Amino acid sequence: MMNTNVQTLINPQNGNLAFKQFSFEDNGHFDHIQRHNYYVLIWVKKGTGKLTADFNEYTFTENTLFAFAPYQPFMLTPGTGSEQSQLEGVAIYFHPEFFCIHKHHEEIACNGVLYNNIYSPPFVTVDDTAAATLTMLVEQIQVEMQQVALAQYELLISYLKIFLITAARLKTAQKPFEKQIESEQKEPFILQQLKDAVEANFRSKHSPSEYAEILFVSPKTLAKITKNHFNKTISSIINERIIIEAKRELYLTNKTVKEIAYEMGYDDEYYFSRFFKVNADVSPQLYRETVGFGRAMV
Repeated sequence: MMNTNVQTLINPQNGNLAFKQFSFEDNGHFDHIQRHNYYVLIWVKKGTGKLTADFNEYTFTENTLFAFAPYQPFMLTPGTGSEQSQLEGVAIYFHPEFFCIHKHHEEIACNGVLYNNIYSPPFVTVDDTAAATLTMLVEQIQVEMQQVALAQYELLISYLKIFLITAARLKTAQKPFEKQIESEQKEPFILQQLKDAVEANFRSKHSPSEYAEILFVSPKTLAKITKNHFNKTISSIINERIIIEAKRELYLTNKTVKEIAYEMGYDDEYYFSRFFKVNADVSPQLYRETVGFGRAMV
């Protein structure tokens, strides 16, 4: 395996990775299930293959940018046989202690678009215009990381923000699922209603039948529509929304797990902790310890 231009910034307070950028020329980094306690951006410039993420599978082509949240499972498999290809590109890792998506949501608006989007795949196609911008940013980051200088942290954050904003704009413009269903009439309306209903009720309503009742459709019909358009069950959508909010609370507040559980509609703290671990692959406390940053910094 060969990789070049590796730059890593370590948090001096705890010795953990804060920010890292590196190029890759094969799939050695991503050929097994990954679960990192930091954010991941992977821009595959050359190569095709299959993405496995959140127990779903997608095919991808060259110039695809992937975005994964902390502890989100993923794996990239290059095409085989007549479609065999090496994956080449660049990856950026950053810990919430370095830059927190939740804290800076209003500045970059990528939470719910690039990250924590439970309704669309975790990637976007990079067009020529965006590729030029991202290439420039990658090069600037590489230069900045090669030497410690005044306000290095602030400058790297600025480059990262521009990278994230560029990618979020791309994904918003492409809206793959909306384009897929734009020729239909009734189902897109129900899907938007479902999104609104989940957003308004996920803290108190946890069963698919409750959402079917809200939308005045049968549970079977709603399940079929959801599976067809999101490739997910209604339960998984509800659970993922609850986990996203719980993670946000673990990131940004000093609330106890018991308090967070109660706010998410669970009277039993231990049941909620088991629910969180099943869906996030880590306990709430360990998630806070490894991903959450110092709450005094908020």
